[in-house]
Amino acid sequence: MHTDYAGALKMTKIKIPKINSINYGGKWLCFGFLFAVGIPGMIWFLFHVFLWWICALGVVVLLTFLIVFIIEMWQDNSKIPYYERTLKETIPYDPQRQYAVIRVSICTGEKVAGFKNYEDAHFTEVMLIRDAQDEKRFRAIYGLDEVKKEY
Repeated sequence: MHTDYAGALKMTKIKIPKINSINYGGKWLCFGFLFAVGIPGMIWFLFHVFLWWICALGVVVLLTFLIVFIIEMWQDNSKIPYYERTLKETIPYDPQRQYAVIRVSICTGEKVAGFKNYEDAHFTEVMLIRDAQDEKRFRAIYGLDEVKKEY
């Protein structure tokens, strides 16, 4: 019986989302403002009692968010953008069935990198190419030496 350990590791890999992603940053900010301003303001308005410890909790949440956000942005600076990190897994490339190509529009000059199927010529769009750096990143992500251009 053959066991594919590499495949098993890929399937069990846990991806922890970053705080500065769209789904979590807003939640942290809302939670912090709710405890720092919302709840104490409502209690002050209704009962004329100031609960400083709720404000302190909200400020701690906001400061924690700010510190973690700054650290993550510093770590991400000048690296491959977040959406490109998983591009190879999201859109796989099979050199036996596909070849890399950059489609160039004759009218507008727009360039789109992707893969074309040998059998039915189906084109799978991967990313927009704005300059030479984008083309270089595309080749680096998929480990390509050369990319054919089609007009």
